[in-house]
Amino acid sequence: MSSSEEVGGGGGGGGRRRRRRGGGNNGVWPEPFLEALATQMAINASSSINRLAAAQALSNLFQVCSTWRAVSRSDLLWQNLSNRIWNRRHLLRPTWHDEYVYWHRTSNNFRHCRYVYRTLHFVPANNNDDNNDGLSCRRIALSDRHLAAGFSDGSVQLFHLPSRAHLSTYHPQQRDRLGRYSRAISGIILSDEKLVFASLDGDIHVVVIGGVDADPPRRAHLGDVVNDGALVDFTGRDRWWVGLYAGVPGRAFHVWNSETEQLIFAEGDLTDPEAVTGWHLLTELTDLVGRVHVTARDTAVACTGPRLVVIDLHNQGLILQERSFQQELIVGSFEATSELLVAVDGRGVATVRRTEDLDESCRFNVRGASRRGVVGSMNSSGYGVMCVGEVIRVWEVENGVYLYSLRERIGEVNAMHANERHIVACSSDGTIHLWDFGAQ
Repeated sequence: MSSSEEVGGGGGGGGRRRRRRGGGNNGVWPEPFLEALATQMAINASSSINRLAAAQALSNLFQVCSTWRAVSRSDLLWQNLSNRIWNRRHLLRPTWHDEYVYWHRTSNNFRHCRYVYRTLHFVPANNNDDNNDGLSCRRIALSDRHLAAGFSDGSVQLFHLPSRAHLSTYHPQQRDRLGRYSRAISGIILSDEKLVFASLDGDIHVVVIGGVDADPPRRAHLGDVVNDGALVDFTGRDRWWVGLYAGVPGRAFHVWNSETEQLIFAEGDLTDPEAVTGWHLLTELTDLVGRVHVTARDTAVACTGPRLVVIDLHNQGLILQERSFQQELIVGSFEATSELLVAVDGRGVATVRRTEDLDESCRFNVRGASRRGVVGSMNSSGYGVMCVGEVIRVWEVENGVYLYSLRERIGEVNAMHANERHIVACSSDGTIHLWDFGAQ
């Protein structure tokens, strides 16, 4: 947020200022009413224009009079707005007003291509024969303070973002291999406290970040490839872990309670047509079969090339919405947040849809897209990132507006991810590239 866009004074913001509810002007405009009005005006501006527009709407409201400006000192207001507009539920700065301002400025940096570029180099394993053909990064995940990269040999490397230091390399527990790449990482769930990673053979491991370094990852689930197929994608949010499998008919979705680590259900036919490709993943690094994402509505959104579905995680995988496509989707381009999803088809057309009902929101063209050549991601602030060839481009997905291309050319990209502050990509030469848009 630039100095001209600052909203409210914050007034230190450390606690909600107590004011008399009756008498004077405050009796005419009660504080709860003004807080509700300010919240609704900000949300309306965010949804109708973009999230950055919420600041100007708030600034206009606070200038009405001193009574209305006094609402800007309510930390509860800024907490609600940080949650609703920037999807922030944990306070990382001194006050919620500071939190809101930080993410506004970071989003503004994202929109106007202001970043710091750095590289990280992972530590190669020396005990795995996969390195004979080179170690391939399969998945990348970000939290506020950490970055995790998962590789084709089953290892996961953890970095500390503020210092860019390599913290640790984790290897799955050894077991009989059912194919050269059966241990390849197929999904990572990362917070600042916990790392959960899964491999193609269906094993799920858990690491407590900051625990004893000598402790190996704990295997929370033992995979069963013969009965379930290959675990082609794995993700989670809040109380859910969700795995997408291919290889055995009727077993596409597996859902666990993340707190108890108990399997809740296993069913679904989304990947039945891709069963053979699922088996091939165990022996060769082929195209992605499917992707899955969990939303804040306790639903999962998943896609394969010809099909897109939304399932209810509470109700045994009940299909809530479904779309089929004649022009198949490029699975590597698919990304979803709680509000929107985006995917590119074989013609290079990116379609943005609402995750709630799969209705189309807008479209934009991804120049140079091909069947194998698009890797995509999207953050919850509304910025979509697509890598085509060596060029990484950024769009404002809520309206399909193209913003810019990143200056750096990094070669072929194996994996990429974006959150509200960073874009991270791993190139085929083994370099992890990091773009930091954080407010300074």
